Amino acid sequence: MQRRILLSGLFLVAGALQAQEPAPVAGAAPTVTVRMQTALGAIVFAIESARAPLTAANFLRYVDQKRFDHSVFYRAMKVGDTGEAGLVQGGLRGDPRRVLKPIAHEPTSVTGLSHVSGAISMARTAPGTASGDFFIVVGDLLALDAHGADAATGQAADPGYAVFGHVVDGMDVVRAILAQPVSDTAQVAVMKGQMIAQPVAIVSVRRVAAYCGGSPCNPSQ
Repeated sequence: MQRRILLSGLFLVAGALQAQEPAPVAGAAPTVTVRMQTALGAIVFAIESARAPLTAANFLRYVDQKRFDHSVFYRAMKVGDTGEAGLVQGGLRGDPRRVLKPIAHEPTSVTGLSHVSGAISMARTAPGTASGDFFIVVGDLLALDAHGADAATGQAADPGYAVFGHVVDGMDVVRAILAQPVSDTAQVAVMKGQMIAQPVAIVSVRRVAAYCGGSPCNPSQ
């Protein structure tokens, strides 16, 4: 059910474009540290360039071109009875002025990554439509991983979503976003009650050369 809600609830203008594969950088570090400054504080990620090269390269294109600057977290989806688990979703919402072509799907069955608490993953409609929207998991949501196997193709029967990194600092900020008041209305019916009433601004997203115990040592400008 969690996967179906996420799948049917996302709307992406770029979804009709042909998926492409951004070229991973040869000799890239196993992970790349990225700092996202939001209106509620900073979130720092380790982006898995070695394990999820295709999806990581896509995210880093947006970072390096500053396309995420002045975007927002717009969705807070709680799961379970307590509301302590769920996901927050942000990005460009298919803005045709800023989205790049969507990318081919890179499933967790290939990368070995998983939707554990703190994972960052690509939002999409069908596989091959992910572009400039992402979500961060709060609590383990392993149902969003790829599952099963198709004997005919050798691919996962359920492709799941593409994890490409994890939070290394700032989960308190992620939880604060999840706790934001939501609107009773939404453009898409299945997202009713999940759209943040006052979206949380993403001020900037930058690579950092290193991360030193709570602050970037050398943020890229």
